[in-house]
Amino acid sequence: MKPDRIFEKAARSLAKRTSRRSLLASLGQLLTGAALLPLLPIDRTARAQSPSSPVAKPTADEQNCEYWKYCAIDGFLCACCGGTSTSCPPGTQSSPITWIGTCHNPGDGRDYIVSYNDCCGKSSCGRCLCNRNEGDRPLYRPQAANDYNWCVGSKANIPYHCTVSRIVGIAEKKA
Repeated sequence: MKPDRIFEKAARSLAKRTSRRSLLASLGQLLTGAALLPLLPIDRTARAQSPSSPVAKPTADEQNCEYWKYCAIDGFLCACCGGTSTSCPPGTQSSPITWIGTCHNPGDGRDYIVSYNDCCGKSSCGRCLCNRNEGDRPLYRPQAANDYNWCVGSKANIPYHCTVSRIVGIAEKKA
């Protein structure tokens, strides 16, 4: 059988089994699914736990909202709640999903990529509220939006307690 005949037979068979409406409906579902793909949360725990590049040394008080590493934070500082700026307090666990920011360290003049993780498991700490929104993006760009309750990504959907900030790398300058 010639390739043209095979294609014609397949096209006619498909036309008998489907309608234009079902084809348009399937195409619409495919386009909607593709448009919603960027809205899915991103799991960055592996990079947040073990940075592959050199990490900047602290240059200021980690309980101060003006600390350079908190440029895109929104929440209570874990350094004021029994933890540190990089580790959750006892009795809480780090959310597996996170948002990121790029912060400038005035101590060494470099820009760093910072991952912000919510610590979940106890009620809100209530101390050292810090809401700096440098580089914050709209909610439809969740990887760079800080207005979510990221504890919904944890196993038991447990309450928010505080937020940590972990350096995951050095930001590269655009050429």
